[in-house]
Formats: sequence, structure tokens, C-alpha cells
Amino acid sequence: MTQQTDGPAATVAQDGTTSTAPDTAPAFITVTEVDRIPTLLAPTSGGGPVTAGLYFRVGAADETLATAGLTHLVEHLALHRHGVSDLHYNGSTAATHTHFVVSGTAEEVVAHLNGVCASLRDLPVERLATEREILRTEQAGRSRGPNHQLPLWRYGARGYGLASYPEYGTRHLTADAVRDWARTWFTRDNAVLWITGDTVPDGLDLTLPAGRRQPLPAPTSALPVTPAYLTGGSGGVVLDGIVRRSVAASLFAEVLGRALFTDLRQKGGYSYAADCGYHPRDNDHATVTAFADALPQKQDAVVGGFIDVLARLRAGNISQAELDSARAKSLKQFEIPDLGAAALPSYALNVLTGHANLTPDEHRAELAAVTVEDLREVARELYDSALIQVPGRAVDWAGFTEAPQWSAPASDPAGTVHRSRQSDAVSLTVGPEAVTLVTPGGQISVRYDACAAMRVFPDGARHLIGFDAFVAEVEPTLYAKLTPDRMAVIDAAVPAAAVVPMPERDPDEIPQAAARRGGLKDRARGMLRSLRPGRG
Repeated sequence: MTQQTDGPAATVAQDGTTSTAPDTAPAFITVTEVDRIPTLLAPTSGGGPVTAGLYFRVGAADETLATAGLTHLVEHLALHRHGVSDLHYNGSTAATHTHFVVSGTAEEVVAHLNGVCASLRDLPVERLATEREILRTEQAGRSRGPNHQLPLWRYGARGYGLASYPEYGTRHLTADAVRDWARTWFTRDNAVLWITGDTVPDGLDLTLPAGRRQPLPAPTSALPVTPAYLTGGSGGVVLDGIVRRSVAASLFAEVLGRALFTDLRQKGGYSYAADCGYHPRDNDHATVTAFADALPQKQDAVVGGFIDVLARLRAGNISQAELDSARAKSLKQFEIPDLGAAALPSYALNVLTGHANLTPDEHRAELAAVTVEDLREVARELYDSALIQVPGRAVDWAGFTEAPQWSAPASDPAGTVHRSRQSDAVSLTVGPEAVTLVTPGGQISVRYDACAAMRVFPDGARHLIGFDAFVAEVEPTLYAKLTPDRMAVIDAAVPAAAVVPMPERDPDEIPQAAARRGGLKDRARGMLRSLRPGRG
């Protein structure tokens, strides 16, 4: 897993309506402005290419489930006019920022950045349909990490939880929606520029509309209690936890990763990959993510060994040697040539978000001050906030509570009741305020006013996804008397902003009621298997 640290970095950014450069910076960083955009400079040795990056404080976590992919779409449109080129450039959209990077001669960098800003001022929306298709193709070919389900279980179907979902917005977003998003978020007051070099290259024109520095999105929660667990996934074990952002926490992630590798691969031979990463989430907290893979016959051993490592560290059994080894590795980041230029992206990102950070000397001092007890405190913090996904069996024996599999129970959901065509024990209620699926095991209810997205299919089906990430699939083929007038109740009640038009499904993809065979309990079990209730 990739690892990020908390420093070295520049000073705080402003939250006002105009962009100003930070008041102070490390000695090897020059601070200036270009077209009222804070700009950070640091020289390189050897006369290599100029590299520059333009950050905007907008990302996937600022969207809604129904508009997911909107920022990514703007990024693609902003780069379209550059076409095929030998120039090395890229754009990326993360949870809380968008980044345009380019490397080449000073003239090439100037031309590229000028072109990006010109496109942001006047997006080539005639390319909208094509870029939507390109994004869907990109998404289909993108591999998902082992932790791809954890965000929706932790945060629900909004904010940071959107990382678990497809980019539904790429199916229906209009030119006006894309332009409005660019005008609101891709502004001079919501940007930071960094350039490797002593001076700003001549000819830069980064003219952008005025705006404001956008705050980071507030985290939501879909977990009533932690530590929590869920079952399923790819066969390995993956855990994440939320800890206070600190140098000690970044060192702890290194210690945990090494402990997992030592116990699960080198000693036990259970896993091939066992690692841990530390990633700042916002200005105050970071996400620690640990993973270990497993073959089917080794899954129990990996689960047990993984939890044993976590329990050992939580109990305070961390050696001075483990800390010293992690600290020595972190100190190596200061030994690289052109440290200022290498650190510019992280400097600029922290200026963008307003995170007050450290100079290299301050960071070294904080690393030196970290004690074993500091790591023990982080271990306890990680455990207390942990969400772990395991294959197969429950891990309540280790103090984890199962993440909710059903919505909070309602005494008697109001509305018309539609019996399942497969099981008398299952029904769907279409009410004035919510759609509720009732089964022998529990119920799933999605309120219309808490609907993150409703997927609308031409065949009449409606899939409602709540802010809590629970899904109610309303399939007319599976429930009795689910007539168009009842579907119209749903359509009228769900906010228009949550509607996601879906393409026509292949006939084989439309669920059909199976013939009733067996007893009531058998039919109910079969229905539940086909429904696969839960979140998604």
C-alpha cells in the first residue's frame, strides 16, 4: 500500500474569498502569486525539465451519489484540447482535490497550464457525450482495491463513502451542470499552483473566475458502533480505522505493516501480501488501512493472525526496535536530492486545504520525539474506530460488532403492501414517505427524503439507495400488484436531483419470479439469497 506522511509541508491556507499566499514557508520554498493564485516555487539541480501542478480543492467527496463523476468529467474536458502530445501531462481526481500536472520545457509548461485554464473558463461541452463514454470505459477497466467496500459501510452513500460507487453522474449530466460545477469549484480562490524552478516562467495566464476557498467535506457515518466487522470480499482481510493526523500515526502504520508482513508471510506463510498505509483524510484525521491476502484454505489462519497482530499492538506490546526501524525509514525522505522540489506537491496540497504543517527541521524533531507509548495510543485509537472485512466467519469473539445488515426497524411501515411472487414471507411496502422491504430476517427501508440516488430503468424497475447505503430494489416482476400508478408514487416523491436514468437492461438481467417450490421457509430463504439484502 502507498504511504503518506505528515510533512514536511508549508503553512496554512486561507478560507476567505480571495487567495493569498501563505505568510511563511521553509527557506527553500519561494512563495508568490500568479493571477491571484498562491504559487510555490522550489529549484532543482541539473537543469532538468520544469514540472508544475495546479491543485483545486474539489473532489469526488464533494459530489452526490447521483452526480458522482462530475469533477472527473470536468477534469477530462479541461484536458481534451491538448490532444495527442509528446508532453508528459496528466489530471487526477481524488476525494478532496483535483490535480493537473505537466512536465517539459518552461514554454511547454506555460502553454499547457494556460490551455487548462482556458478550457476551464470555456469547457468544450460539445465533447460531453464522448467524454462520458470514455469515463465509463475507464471505470469498467479500473481494478478495485481490496478495501473498495469499506467507505460505503463507514460513511454511507455520500461524502467519503462515494469512493465505493460507480460514477453515476456520467450517465446523465448536462452541459449546464458541468459548466455550473466548473464555475463554482474551479476558481482562482480555490486553487494553488506549484512549480519547480527559481522563478515563474514568462507568459503564464491562469485567469479564472473569482470564488472562495471551499472547506473540506464533513465526514458522515453509517456505523452506529465501532469496532465493527462485515463479511465477504475477495478472500483476504482488510481493515481501516480513523486516527488523529500525526507523525506518530504515520509511524504506527509502518510498524503495523511490518508486523503483519513478519507474522503472516515470513513466519506463518499464510499471506503473500500483507501491508499497511497511512493517508490523511482531512486536516484533523487520517485513515490507516491494513490488508493481508489469503488462499481459501488459509483464510481462518490469516484472520486469526491478523487480529492477533492488532491485539498485540493494542495491548502495548511494541518494542523500541520496531519504533526505531520505522523512524529510520521515515527520516530517509529528507536525504533525497532537491528536497524542496520533491516536496512541492505535498506543500501545495496542505496550503490548499489549510493544514498547518512542519518545516523539515520541525518534522525531524517530531519524529525524534515519538515514543513507544505514543504508538500504543495510536494502536488503541485505531482499534476503537476499526472496520474490518473478513471472509466467511464472524469475528465478534475479538470484540467487533457486526455492521448493520438491515435498516433500523419500523413498527409498521405505512403504504400499500405488495407480496413477493416467490415467498409469502417477503413483501414490499410503497408508502408516502419510504419504500420498505420486509423479510423474515429484517427490513430495508429507504426514505424518499434520504435517497442518495434512484436508478431508473426503462423496464419500470426502481433501485433506491439511501444515505445509509441500504438499497431497496423495486422490481415490478417480483411483487404482486406493483402497478404503474404505485411506481408513480415513488417517482413523484424522490427528489429529481437523486434520479439516475439507467440504460435498457438485457432481458436476462431483469429478475423473474421463480416457480414456487418447497415450504414457506425454503421459499423465503431462496428469496433472500436472490435479494442479497444489505448495502451497496
